Amino acid sequence: MKNFLFVLRHSPHSGSGIRESLDMLMTVAAFDQPVKLLFLDEGVFLLKSGQCPPNPAMRPTAPLFAALEIYDIEGLWVEQESLSERGLSLADLILPAQTLGRADIASFLAAADIVVAC
Repeated sequence: MKNFLFVLRHSPHSGSGIRESLDMLMTVAAFDQPVKLLFLDEGVFLLKSGQCPPNPAMRPTAPLFAALEIYDIEGLWVEQESLSERGLSLADLILPAQTLGRADIASFLAAADIVVAC
């Protein structure tokens, strides 16, 4: 078994990459591989409550993240500085997450067997 870490750095409506990343991580989790998610930079907005797509034809991404618990995703982490720099706190997020300081990111990444940057 390998420990997977998916790093999400892009805003919610920046293209199909987010949906493709979620499909990939859910597939990995469906095969009983341990999966963690780390939200950095604009990626913290993926968990922000109350988000609406800028284009009415686009579907919101928040419901997709709500499905993560079905797949036994081990945990969600957000970089504290990314939250703070964007005026967000843990209370603004749709799912419970743990914070991680910028100084601890390198060791967090090194602890994973496979890191997928999305």
